[in-house]
Amino acid sequence: MGDNRIHGKLPTSIGEIPDSIGKLKDLSQVHLSSNSLSGKIPSSLGNLTSLSELYLDGNSLQGSIPSSLGNCLKLQALTLAHNNLNGTIPETILSIPSLSTLVDLSHNSLSGLLPPQVSRLINLGELYLSGNKLAGEIPSTLGECVVLRYLFLNGNSFEGIIPQSLKELRGLQELDLSSNKLTGKIPTFLGRLPFLYNLNLSYNDFEGKIPEEGMFKNASALSITGNRNLCGGISTLRLPVCITLPRPLTVASAKHRRSISPKVIISLVIMIICLILLVMYFVVRRFCCSRNKPTSSASLDQQTQSVRISYAELLKATNGFSSENLIGSGGYGSVYKGILSYNCNEKVVAVKVLNLQQEGASKTFMAECNSLRNIRHRNLIKILTVCSGVDYRGNDFKALVFEFMANGNLEGWLHPTPQANGKNVPKNLSLLQRLNIAIDVASAMDYLHHHCVIPIVHRDIKPSNILLDDDMNAYVGDFGLAKFLPDFSNSSGQMSLTTVVKGSTGYLAPEYAMGGKVSTQGDIYSFGTVLLEMFTGKGPTEDMFKEDLNLHNFSKTALLSEDQVMESVDERLMIDKGEHGQETINNDGKLKECLYSVLKVGVSCSVESPEERGDISDILMELSVIRDMKLQKQP
Repeated sequence: MGDNRIHGKLPTSIGEIPDSIGKLKDLSQVHLSSNSLSGKIPSSLGNLTSLSELYLDGNSLQGSIPSSLGNCLKLQALTLAHNNLNGTIPETILSIPSLSTLVDLSHNSLSGLLPPQVSRLINLGELYLSGNKLAGEIPSTLGECVVLRYLFLNGNSFEGIIPQSLKELRGLQELDLSSNKLTGKIPTFLGRLPFLYNLNLSYNDFEGKIPEEGMFKNASALSITGNRNLCGGISTLRLPVCITLPRPLTVASAKHRRSISPKVIISLVIMIICLILLVMYFVVRRFCCSRNKPTSSASLDQQTQSVRISYAELLKATNGFSSENLIGSGGYGSVYKGILSYNCNEKVVAVKVLNLQQEGASKTFMAECNSLRNIRHRNLIKILTVCSGVDYRGNDFKALVFEFMANGNLEGWLHPTPQANGKNVPKNLSLLQRLNIAIDVASAMDYLHHHCVIPIVHRDIKPSNILLDDDMNAYVGDFGLAKFLPDFSNSSGQMSLTTVVKGSTGYLAPEYAMGGKVSTQGDIYSFGTVLLEMFTGKGPTEDMFKEDLNLHNFSKTALLSEDQVMESVDERLMIDKGEHGQETINNDGKLKECLYSVLKVGVSCSVESPEERGDISDILMELSVIRDMKLQKQP
């Protein structure tokens, strides 16, 4: 009964909330997510001893979490996220040994401590407590949950240090402790967790030297914004150098100061002089590298230590915004390749210059800055800085500076453009590469929709906004149309007001064209269209799609049989490169099964009705299973 607009009470014929539902003693799954249900969670749910899944997220439920849920000893998944629940986390819930899939209590108003009984969740894979009012220290017993893969405690009031016991979480993949009151040094063991690929420690009070081993060598996987007393780390973090001052004389040592030899005194004096000279060196060096920066430059966030860039520096970096450096252009501006010098180093960047003569360009600039301000994910394009000032003619100038992606965008790989000699660029993506790109994009969308403090709808998912790095990893970019969903818990994942939505023809969800509300389901439609385009090789606006025939219907018809699928997909998918680079035709049964499954996912995502489209978390899991099927070797 999820993803409807049910409000009030359920019909009495199947039991009311809050009481009679407890009579359905053989009920094993309850899915009431993303409705408008209110009132309290019925304590009678504790009578459902066969219950394995309880999904009540995305409603307007109030009151406390009933401790009677601890009687559901077969419960594997519990999500009460995005409600108005208050009170403490019942210890009884943390004593359910069967909880293995996830516990999601995020985005409520839960308070108090995280009970030490959390250690009993020894089989749990995912724990989400973000966006509550939890306080106190992170319990050291959390280290006993050795199966945890995802741990999100961000947006609370936890204090104290990161407990050393977390080093036992060897399978941890994502850890978010941002926006708390944590103190002390960042422990080095976090860098040694073998599977950790995303660590967010932003907006705490950590201090001291940043570790430099393991994942701390990868700046894109680490977020430390808002910790003003950190130093050291790899150079790309651009933190100040850690300086260790000589230890002052103590009372005890003062008693023996007469016994200090002249050699020691001379050594101390020399050390202090060297220290002063070292500080002066770095001050002068910093001044030399930044003396030409005007006050009109602005960084993305005044609390970060991002490098500040002026119009003059961008002009030089792009060779005067020359046509040779032009990467691409769109409705709101142009993108140039540039070589930027900062901190006395050089870095290849992409500079997006806004066309401020275009109506809405300034609004797009602000939307992109606000969207990218605090989000961090391995598959989201990383913004380095922004510039907001004036050019040499006194005109307003706004630009964003991103990491440069050597392999361009997905559009250029799916639909190569002719070169000057009239020949097509020899580009092709293998089946596995396309699957990996699709999974990367889905991972980014899952983060935006479910793991941000405030969910974000991108609204412009299309191949030209999907960028590829040297290793063909995909990154979602261009947040100029992005929208926050501030009333997520009260609006079933939609904006509370109808909004005139701009987007790209062919990828725009049909409900938007009719003045529908902004929702995460609009992104699902765009993603489904991109997925079909990736594997059919046909864009949604091609001439062949007229009247009732569109990319969705074309792909849906292809699903009538696996043979018909093979006739409809991009013929370049049949080309497989052998060990020595020779091209062969790949047409085995596993390929057919894989392509059939992918098109089926794309068709289900791009249906006309928003309610019938899936959730991006489930879609991500389906694509991962399909990729595993492709990688599995035949007997």
